[in-house]
Amino acid sequence: MKCYFFFLFLGIATYFPSSAQEVEVPSVYSNLYKNEEGQFYFEVDGKRYDEVITPPNYTLDQLTGDPKGTQKGIVLNFGEALEGAKVYFGFIPYGDSKHPQPVYFKRTVIVENGVAEIDILQLAGKYDMVGWEKKRKGTIGYRVQSKKGTLLYDGKVSFKVESSSFIVDCTIMEGPFVNNVTPKSAIISFTTNQKIIASVKVGDKTFSGKKPTRNHEVEINGLSPNTQYEYVVEYSGNEQNYSFKTAPKLGSRMPFTFAYASDSRNGQGGGERNLYGTNFYIMKKIMALANFKQASFFQFSGDLINGYLPDIGEINLQYANWKRAVEPFGHYFPIYKSMGNHESLMRVFKDKENHGIYIDRFPFNTESTEAIFAKNFVLPENGPLSEDDSKYDPSKKEIDFPSYKENVYYYCYDNVAIVVLNSNYLYAPSTDQIPFSSGGLHAYIMDQQLEWLKLTLKTLEKDNNIDHIFITQHTPIFPNGGHVGDDMWYNGNNDFRPYVNGQMLEKGIIERRDQLLDLIVNKSNKVVAILTGDEHNYARTEIGTKTNIYPESYSYKKIKLKRTVHQINNGAAGAPYYAQEETPWTPMVSGFTTQNALVFFHIEGNKVEMEVLNPDTLEEVDRLVLR
Repeated sequence: MKCYFFFLFLGIATYFPSSAQEVEVPSVYSNLYKNEEGQFYFEVDGKRYDEVITPPNYTLDQLTGDPKGTQKGIVLNFGEALEGAKVYFGFIPYGDSKHPQPVYFKRTVIVENGVAEIDILQLAGKYDMVGWEKKRKGTIGYRVQSKKGTLLYDGKVSFKVESSSFIVDCTIMEGPFVNNVTPKSAIISFTTNQKIIASVKVGDKTFSGKKPTRNHEVEINGLSPNTQYEYVVEYSGNEQNYSFKTAPKLGSRMPFTFAYASDSRNGQGGGERNLYGTNFYIMKKIMALANFKQASFFQFSGDLINGYLPDIGEINLQYANWKRAVEPFGHYFPIYKSMGNHESLMRVFKDKENHGIYIDRFPFNTESTEAIFAKNFVLPENGPLSEDDSKYDPSKKEIDFPSYKENVYYYCYDNVAIVVLNSNYLYAPSTDQIPFSSGGLHAYIMDQQLEWLKLTLKTLEKDNNIDHIFITQHTPIFPNGGHVGDDMWYNGNNDFRPYVNGQMLEKGIIERRDQLLDLIVNKSNKVVAILTGDEHNYARTEIGTKTNIYPESYSYKKIKLKRTVHQINNGAAGAPYYAQEETPWTPMVSGFTTQNALVFFHIEGNKVEMEVLNPDTLEEVDRLVLR
């Protein structure tokens, strides 16, 4: 059962915003209507699919616990849904470690009547390893585990002591993260529990936000290339100290390494392998190994979380857990993310037989998969605007599509360019219903994005500072195990394609694959490899003149590949495994494994060497000189 059919068989939650009556039907969909009460429904061949309304399992706001100070410590209010849950807690020793994490105390707290009180007084004397008794302040890390044993959330709360009582202090709940590093700039982002104006000090310069906010993005500029900088985040009388290194001047051709992985959604095996939506265990291992190998940056291409959710608060909880897993290392180097199918935020519709239609959530500018992804991360904004103004745009006067902001982009580091694509745009998970509902197809690169890629590659080909280009998208161009029935193959069936406003796009999935291949193989000399995921395994596929890329009977125009590149699939960052399947290009596949894997690319001038390690055992999985 493929993941894009998964929710056809489940009765799951969805959510109506309070302003539902003001939300209009997006013109990109077909057979979608709104009744007088403002509720949406599909009507297809006389059959009606109503939007399902049930509450989320958990939300981020719920799990943060609305902490309050008491005379003994901190009270967390989780509500009745978490009755009987267990809370682990302990100090986060900032300054004691380069990568501060909670050190849990030997006792736990059980949620009773919806609340859990963390008794900080018992963390005195020989248990006061952060000096809170003397400083009169500190930070507690806490972990919430459901009554059934599922780990739900890792939270933080800072406190101070005034008049023999504990008071909740301003807390950095997420971050700080280093983002979008260039030779002369970077962005430091973090989230606080209070609206404040925060600042970041780098050397003798201080960079401040402009107005009180909880979500801080502080741009640091005027820096020197290839230079290590200490930075201090200052927030309401508190501070945290970390460092980052600027990128070399473009075209310097200095040796460096970057890391690549995908698919960290929750796995099996219990414990931290499922910290509500993400494989916390493997992600920590992966980040620690990337740090140990001195990676300059990390590219992570989709399926960060389990997702496929209709509620914004619940998907934000899963994103928060992923960010917490990578946070100790994201203080120091940038992690570039892209969207996969499991980032899907949906509206869900069911008929009387419980058959479903699933589409990208709208309004697109505030509630789509793309919009919520952008709100959770800080990424480059140099991609295309959207699919508006394409030849299938229903209205040239309105914004009809989700934005590509921060989900399609490119960035450069020294002599390398990474081009990030979104192969799950406007994604409609109910694949068989797309001809009726309209929506984007899993693994399809739509027209405006393809045109942007064409122009971007042309620019990079002419740039003398760039020697190597890597293309990354979540879905393999050539699937090998787990997604042979979809991705850019669909068992060799070219009929699959997106629909917009009831009209199917001109090119089928294999035709679109060939257009993509023509750009990155035939029209480019600098593309070294295509980095993919989606299939939960590691494999490399040689794409070249000897690769059989068509089904036995294929009536459409075929292309001839003029050179060789490699598809490096690394969807082995913790999601449940897929075994290898037979395809026309199987003879060109090597290194296939279901071990967890982390890919390193070592760049040294014109030379590109790939090294693949198992982050759990540190054994070598694969190695190849690409150039």
